[in-house]
Amino acid sequence: MTAARADLPLPLEGFLVLDFSQFLAGPVAALRLADLGARVIKIERPGFGDIGRGLAFAGARAGTDTVSFHAMNRGKQSVAADLKDPEQLAFVRELVEQADVVVENFRPGVMKRLGLDYESVKEVNPGVVYGSITGYGHDGPWRDRPGQDLLAQSISGLPWLQANPEPSPFGISIADHLASCHLAHGITALLLRRLRTGIGGQVETSLLEAMLDLQFELLSVRLTEPAAVTPRPRGPHSAHTYLPAPYGVYPTADGYLSIAMNPVPQLGTLLEIPELVEMTEPESWWEQRGHIETLLADRLRTRGTAEWLTVLDAADVWCAPLHNLDELVEHEGFRAIDMVQTVRRDEVDGTPTDVTTTRLPIRIDGERLWGGNAAPTLGADTESVRAELAPRPAEVVS
Repeated sequence: MTAARADLPLPLEGFLVLDFSQFLAGPVAALRLADLGARVIKIERPGFGDIGRGLAFAGARAGTDTVSFHAMNRGKQSVAADLKDPEQLAFVRELVEQADVVVENFRPGVMKRLGLDYESVKEVNPGVVYGSITGYGHDGPWRDRPGQDLLAQSISGLPWLQANPEPSPFGISIADHLASCHLAHGITALLLRRLRTGIGGQVETSLLEAMLDLQFELLSVRLTEPAAVTPRPRGPHSAHTYLPAPYGVYPTADGYLSIAMNPVPQLGTLLEIPELVEMTEPESWWEQRGHIETLLADRLRTRGTAEWLTVLDAADVWCAPLHNLDELVEHEGFRAIDMVQTVRRDEVDGTPTDVTTTRLPIRIDGERLWGGNAAPTLGADTESVRAELAPRPAEVVS
């Protein structure tokens, strides 16, 4: 990891984070802290480790672990400890006493049974910042349901926003990802408060709260003016249930073009569709959404995406090409944003494993932050961490 400026430390340098979490939301929250300079130690089960080591996104693996595990856990250390074993649990508790931050994402009650819940930890470490992610919070009828991304999307109702006509969930772990952002945000805020006041604290979020926050516009309107969110019929190319034409994704002769909020008559003029030029009443953009979208699609199919972009960009129309994954990563715009880094890890047998992944998506003092270390092999740092932070007493020689 390189600092934003060579003469300045990274923002969280010097903070010790213990990461008890697994798979995505918790590990990515801890990753964000690591990218900002914190020392992050994963606490994992011996033999198995984080379940993310085996749950392969798209079936992809790199070395002994999944590519997704590498992407979520670069820059961390790994301590293998059986928390059901009293001696190993005592070792971990010694680490907890020294930690600035604890991160966990177990179901409600698990950490309490281990004596590692916030109330227990703050007795021995009053200044600790304790971050928790659950599926649905600690109360209510959903508290014990599995905290998984698709399930959280479903409970929140989010897939109905993409219904066409059946509900369609997001194809990425959006609940996990956003919850990780919220937890990292809360942790850094409490660390700032601790620096100012000496007071630690607990920050909690859930996959469900992340999904509800994502829908803040929709929920605010529904709770304030319910009639305004009565679903209207979508058109064949609509991209949003609650926005009128032309908001949608349209086929062209060689791909797709997305068009955002724009006056329908303006598009009629630019695309030479006389019927749209006459639609000057905004309410008609709702009432005739399907018809408008069909007229646009029929016209846009006659030329390629690049040719239409030349016409629309010149008029400052809000539009963009729809890239597939290959088009995205091969585009000069993708290279210009400079989001890619490659990290290398030596496997237990000495074989090197390279993983090309993304970086922290912020810049500090104009500079990008790059991760210097790969994800750890399971238990790679157990003994070195023990020797440094929880050394065993010297044996008495009789």
